[in-house]
Amino acid sequence: MHHPKVLFLDEPTLGLDPQTRNRIWDHVRELRKKENLAIFMTTHYMDEAENCDRIAVIDYGKIVALDTPDNLKDAVGGDVVTIKTEDNEKALGVLKDQYNLPSHQENGAIRFTVPHGEEFLPGFVSGFPLPLISIGLHRPTLEDVFLKLTGHAIRDQEVSQMQDLKRSMRMRGH
Repeated sequence: MHHPKVLFLDEPTLGLDPQTRNRIWDHVRELRKKENLAIFMTTHYMDEAENCDRIAVIDYGKIVALDTPDNLKDAVGGDVVTIKTEDNEKALGVLKDQYNLPSHQENGAIRFTVPHGEEFLPGFVSGFPLPLISIGLHRPTLEDVFLKLTGHAIRDQEVSQMQDLKRSMRMRGH
């Protein structure tokens, strides 16, 4: 291979097994370091985007954010706390009224964000007035960033197009 100053990678690990993906990323990092390369990459794998110095989030063909992975995650608004209670509806009210925390229910759990989650949790757990079934904490991921900036993992339009395709296939007798 020649020694370019810029390398363009279009979904370089699409469809590869985890071992091969890791080997490719090791090779790309080594090339970048050894050759002092600028690398432009497209990917749908958010964990791969972690390898980048800067990330552009593109929605409907427009750049909606451009920054470092850490700055993008910080912009989400804090650490993500997930709780399950015996009465999630009542817990949503408690979070709003007593803690002034916007929250939402997702897959049977309640999610909300707080700054410095590891410092927030001890007081929260000891003072929450309802029994907690489970609690989780994680720093926002690039997937969280993407979903916050774009609004949906799967677009309503894409779901509608899939339903139309299925309907037309049934009409043809397939």
